Amino acid sequence: MAEIKSHEFESFLQKSARNYRIYVIYGPDRGLVSERAGLLAGKTGVALDDPFSLTKLDVGDLQKDPGRLVDEAHSIGLFGGEKLIWIRGAANEKYLVDSLALLAEKPLEAAYLIVEAGDLKKGSLLRKTAEAARSVMTIPSYADDSRALNGLIDAELGAEKLGITPAARQALVALIGGDRIASRNEVRKLALYCRGLDTIEEHHVTEIIGDASAISVDDAVDAILSGDLNAFLHAMQKISSSKTAIFLVLQACLKQFQLLDTMRAEMEEKRLQAPQVMQTMGRHLHFRRKPIIEQALRQWTAESIARESNRLQAAILQSRRRQVLEDSVAMQTLLSTTLQSGRKSA
Repeated sequence: MAEIKSHEFESFLQKSARNYRIYVIYGPDRGLVSERAGLLAGKTGVALDDPFSLTKLDVGDLQKDPGRLVDEAHSIGLFGGEKLIWIRGAANEKYLVDSLALLAEKPLEAAYLIVEAGDLKKGSLLRKTAEAARSVMTIPSYADDSRALNGLIDAELGAEKLGITPAARQALVALIGGDRIASRNEVRKLALYCRGLDTIEEHHVTEIIGDASAISVDDAVDAILSGDLNAFLHAMQKISSSKTAIFLVLQACLKQFQLLDTMRAEMEEKRLQAPQVMQTMGRHLHFRRKPIIEQALRQWTAESIARESNRLQAAILQSRRRQVLEDSVAMQTLLSTTLQSGRKSA
């Protein structure tokens, strides 16, 4: 079994990454999965700007031609040298798992394989196959905790020689997280906004990342979870008029579904009811929000929570990669989630 913990990735990247040729990176944080895949790709030494050396595939491409992955891995590049096969959007597709199991039996000689997957549960087909193979490095990628977020802030601001006050740091940590790429982009935007200063203050954070109060964002998220379309549209109108990025609501909604996912897992594992879980894992929530979260726990299954979290993750990633579509992507996604909540409560 070849597997590391999520927090061990940086050390693995520097010390041991070149000892493997097949990597399966999975987790709920799609931005982090994508970022880590890119870092591993850079470690292979393959020319990433050479189309003859790099083959990028969506998992759907393999469905049309199940044998393509094995053929690509064993083929010789047009001009010789090593090649990289990079697969995105994997889950538990049997045609991918079968090909991976076959490639893992014998070390690849002139190729590297990187597989980006979503949130694979323990015992899922792809994760089980990857973890059982000595030649495959399995890398979980979970949403950044406060320690990781602080490290990200220090790295990005340090590169710009910027300091940050404790109050500003606390405000910034509260506004980011959930998706690594999105978080990094927000910190970089803040650094660009404060270029030329010595220290970032709290008002800089609220000015550039979000100048609406957290209550406004919470109102929108509560309306989404309640399936209250009119309340959702009213909250979004308030947020839009305050010139706050709609992206913040998208990010806050993802965080809420991640909390629901954790709570739901606790309910199923320990056979608890929603009120019992709320007493332990929901203590930090405002009393006004607790009934809404408790109701959502009753209505959303673990599978539907996972699907919605993945959809929100994909929307966040799309909005960061194509920022001109940020508002429309966020609004369409949040509206869809609100309608789904409404159908569940009907």
